[in-house]
Amino acid sequence: MDKKRWDEILVNDHEMIERAMDVLKKELEKLPDRSPDLFSLKRTIDFLLEFGDRIHNKKEEDWLFPLLIKSGIPEDGPIRVMLGEHEYERSLLDQMSGDTDSLPGMALEAKEVFKKNGLEYLDIRANHIWKENDVLYAMGRKAFSEADNTYLVKAFDDFSAGVYGNDYEQKISAMLHELEGGKAARTSLLTNLSYDQIDAIMETLPFEVTFVDAQDSVAYFNRLDKEKLFVRSRSVIGRKVVKCHPGKSVDKVEQIVNGFKSGELDKAEFWIDLGGKKILIRYFPVRDQQGEYLGVLEVTQEISEIQKLTGEKRLLDL
Repeated sequence: MDKKRWDEILVNDHEMIERAMDVLKKELEKLPDRSPDLFSLKRTIDFLLEFGDRIHNKKEEDWLFPLLIKSGIPEDGPIRVMLGEHEYERSLLDQMSGDTDSLPGMALEAKEVFKKNGLEYLDIRANHIWKENDVLYAMGRKAFSEADNTYLVKAFDDFSAGVYGNDYEQKISAMLHELEGGKAARTSLLTNLSYDQIDAIMETLPFEVTFVDAQDSVAYFNRLDKEKLFVRSRSVIGRKVVKCHPGKSVDKVEQIVNGFKSGELDKAEFWIDLGGKKILIRYFPVRDQQGEYLGVLEVTQEISEIQKLTGEKRLLDL
């Protein structure tokens, strides 16, 4: 087996990053007039942040760049440029990551800004990769000894294995396959669970959940046949959500649901006192990987004891 080379590892990283960049470019080209595949868009941005920045860039920042400096490459030169571009790429991806869920409800101008940030990232990253592959890594090849290569390869492998396990190459490859394949390639962890396990998990949750579907009808609630903060029986299933609330609050309920459907709201929270208990009631829109509205999740929790928490209680304190 040929001996691993530090530069080949980093160039291979770049090739995987470029594959993800191709997916990002394809989705950005749909904006602002068409809707991108939100599943692919979110997974691609996540991959570029997680692998492209927190894995690949960290290899360079923590091991490659310091060794280059130690070998005589001036810090106030290409290395400083690379570090500045890492930071700028990171800021663009962070901004896009925070805005992706809101894309379906964005105004046309906001979608244009999102697209502009994405194209800016692609341009900066593409030039960055070229400068590293053709210039910076060439400097390293001239400066590094075989001992330096051994040191870097071990550092890179140990770091990647520490994050993903010893089969990190297969896991990263699977991530790429999933984001390139879009929703059709998505794998759900639920396939690892049986129906009975899923049901038991829902019944074990330390709070009450109710799901109202896209047609505004109650489709599910947990803690069936158990004591609940707000009484619910099987007869509520199929009932329109507005019929489950007092008449004086119907307008507010409709306002929240319509805000979720339009994308103007991403949550609604309320808290009340009930029988000497503090009750937190939270509503969240439920969307599929494409961003399509599926319904509303209501989460109700008694938080009196949580409000009393102070200091820390660590696992080892048990």
